[in-house]
Amino acid sequence: MNSDSLTKITIGIANASLVNEGKVTLTSILIRNGLIERIFTDNPDEIYRVKPEQLIEAKGKLLFPGVIDDQVHFREPGLTHKEDIYSGSKAAVAGGVTSFMEMPNTNPQTTTIALLDEKFRIASEKSLANYSFYLGATNDNIDELAKIDSNKVCGIKVFMGSSTGNMLVNKRESLERIFRQSPVLIATHCEDEATIKENITKYKELYGEDIPFRYHAEIRSYKACFLSSSLAVSLAKKYNSRLHVLHLSTEKELELFEEGIPIYNKRITSEVCIHHLWFSQDDYEKYGWRIKWNPSIKTVKDRLALIDGLKSNKVDIVATDHAPHLISEKDAGYFKSASGGPLVQHSLVAMIELSKKGHFSLDLIAQKMCHAPAIIYGIEKRGFVKEGYHADLTLVDPHENWIVNKGNLLYKCGWSPFEGQPFSSKVTHTIINGRVVYENGRFDESFRGSALRFSR
Repeated sequence: MNSDSLTKITIGIANASLVNEGKVTLTSILIRNGLIERIFTDNPDEIYRVKPEQLIEAKGKLLFPGVIDDQVHFREPGLTHKEDIYSGSKAAVAGGVTSFMEMPNTNPQTTTIALLDEKFRIASEKSLANYSFYLGATNDNIDELAKIDSNKVCGIKVFMGSSTGNMLVNKRESLERIFRQSPVLIATHCEDEATIKENITKYKELYGEDIPFRYHAEIRSYKACFLSSSLAVSLAKKYNSRLHVLHLSTEKELELFEEGIPIYNKRITSEVCIHHLWFSQDDYEKYGWRIKWNPSIKTVKDRLALIDGLKSNKVDIVATDHAPHLISEKDAGYFKSASGGPLVQHSLVAMIELSKKGHFSLDLIAQKMCHAPAIIYGIEKRGFVKEGYHADLTLVDPHENWIVNKGNLLYKCGWSPFEGQPFSSKVTHTIINGRVVYENGRFDESFRGSALRFSR
């Protein structure tokens, strides 16, 4: 049976607890030709009368819209010893992520439309999930912005903080032009370079080259984050730009964002990542290089404030900033240890665990990981469970206990900061474009995802 005929098979999901649009409802779903054809809420058992060709019994399981991760680094081209689009998307699918948006700091860096198109070509051949890619802004490539296909490209990535090569945009004139001219959403990494350099000098005087990892939070400090984030917000307000501030890490930055504004009306939005919700500065002693990210993981007070920011809707999206490196690139002294780590396989179950601990409700998870990315980026017919939408769905057993270990990791880099962590829920099925791509540890390797489309 070829892949086209597989896509046309009708699939039924029976008696799942659907987490969608602010409610958890016993529901059955009928999928046909890659789309959600019918949703049975009043009488979920009607799915049996329809007699789909493939039926998934989902009683006792949670059904989410497919997770949309708006910030991953899958390292292709050029850095594929750490990860590639195939391995990264496979880990994502096992974690219930059905769509991803990938960052431009590859090798070569994705700073031209030609290089961007090449990434789309690679993904069409290798990705098990749906995909889009950011164009990277530099001080010198702003004329490329006018060439962007706004229906195809998720956004422009601006590194307003330490980066590699030519991707640090540190000229005010360049930033002004980007915020004035960008035809699509501007996603920013915000850390003030001058503040970071001052802090490095200070801690080098105290500790030399052997700075304890806990001081990463002081070197890449709340001040560095706030100075840069506040600059981005002020430029967005000046030019009425569509700004999305990535990976907030501090309580202070929450002052820059308003609550009570419907997400559809926001011009300035924000994101927090799993590691900033899960870990704190107190964890550096135990985890060391494993939790060295940029922006840094900060205090318990910051972590709890970010959770509150999700609940107050000052923070709109939860993502991963999945950024794998080999252990040999991480397990080194402070200055040699690369920043970033793999997370995309464990983001949804980590959020469910935080929900079980009482931090927030299940429907907030769907709101921040599924609905909000679709709304903020204008993704066509994804992010919700609605009739006529693409059938991107994730089933979770909320009572399956398991422990993360090297044997069940799918990251090409071969490690995770969650190793040894017990979780009490597990993704059992991931459906993408109407195909069961992942089922209880087995993948449909013949499937390839689709390029996301955006309505703007």
